[in-house]
Amino acid sequence: MNYDAVIVGAGQGGAAVAIQLRQQGFEGTIAMIGREAEPPYERPPLSKEYLLGDKTFDRLYIRPPEFWGGKNIDLLLEAEVTAVDPKARELTLHDGRVIGYGDLVWATGGDPRRLPIPGAELAGVHGVRTREDADAILGALGEVNHVVVIGGGYIGLEAAAVLRKLGKQVTLLEVLPRVLARVAGPKLSAFYEAEHRAHGVDLRTETGIEAILGDERVRGVKLADGSEIVCEMVIVGIGIVPAVGPLLAAGAAGGNGVDIDDLCRTSLPNIYAIGDCAAHANSFADGAVLRLESVQNANDQAVTAVKALLGKGEPYKATPWFWSNQYDLKLQTVGLSTGYDAEIVRGDPATRSFSVIYTRQGKIIAVDAVNMIKDYVQARKLVEERAVIAPADLADASRPLKELDRL
Repeated sequence: MNYDAVIVGAGQGGAAVAIQLRQQGFEGTIAMIGREAEPPYERPPLSKEYLLGDKTFDRLYIRPPEFWGGKNIDLLLEAEVTAVDPKARELTLHDGRVIGYGDLVWATGGDPRRLPIPGAELAGVHGVRTREDADAILGALGEVNHVVVIGGGYIGLEAAAVLRKLGKQVTLLEVLPRVLARVAGPKLSAFYEAEHRAHGVDLRTETGIEAILGDERVRGVKLADGSEIVCEMVIVGIGIVPAVGPLLAAGAAGGNGVDIDDLCRTSLPNIYAIGDCAAHANSFADGAVLRLESVQNANDQAVTAVKALLGKGEPYKATPWFWSNQYDLKLQTVGLSTGYDAEIVRGDPATRSFSVIYTRQGKIIAVDAVNMIKDYVQARKLVEERAVIAPADLADASRPLKELDRL
């Protein structure tokens, strides 16, 4: 079976590529290969609205299931690519099928990183990456009183917030000195730690885990200091492992993901990569090579890859943005705070509506806005311009960011 364009990965990025191909006039044959049984759906709500019951699954579809056939896009679901032959332009699937391609876009994202400790495979240990993961958690919650959440990033904190709303006892364990340590500064971390504790989460930082206890099912967690926490469920949110094995085995450059250039091209001919699995030099991180795990990045790189595939390439330069919902707090981030040398608090965290502005050598590189939508919207231009504004002016929440004088 041969297609003019094949997309590996049926998540946010893969769906965006297929949609963009048709919107930009691509008339060739298209196939999208996905490991799950479901047509493309949104993943961020899995750890928030879906887990909480505020959204049914049918509301998570990126497009109605019938959309894909209507656009002559073949969905090859419950299928996994096991090998790539870049010379023959062929993919081998897990069941032995061989799929030929003219151009290939790799949009596989990643798999939840697993704990390298005894007991990590016990029943009752869950990640939160797919509908199957979320449904397994929901199906077991009726028999669960105490949940241990491992990881103090966005996924772990969001899961903890939902579980508290559902009336469960929650202990959150983070091995680093603070939560959100990889994506935010100490001031925002301290705020979220206080919020979760105020909502009843037993939040512990600098806490290592030696083993997950149980015979067939989880019955507890053993910490590095030898103490034990009794629980009936463990949720692990410690990042992802990029799903790029077949590409790297075929000779693509990469390591922590697959390397791409500013047109989303890999080192292999006619093969592009986008989204969580794609390592690229990002101008908002001063050219550092990184992977961005966000809907924004997947969507914007999809546009870049499709334009390049169609011969009208434009370098990727989208402004990074992220969000996280926890309790009644909406965190919105623009830019990348990596390498900041100062953080300026704008407003009073005690009001639960404030922003943190990150600067490097006086230039604004990122803003975290908590229940401060105006700051988030107005900060975008400041981040894109690397604006320099007096710290005292930035800290004055009574003055809109867009009205502040540049230095």
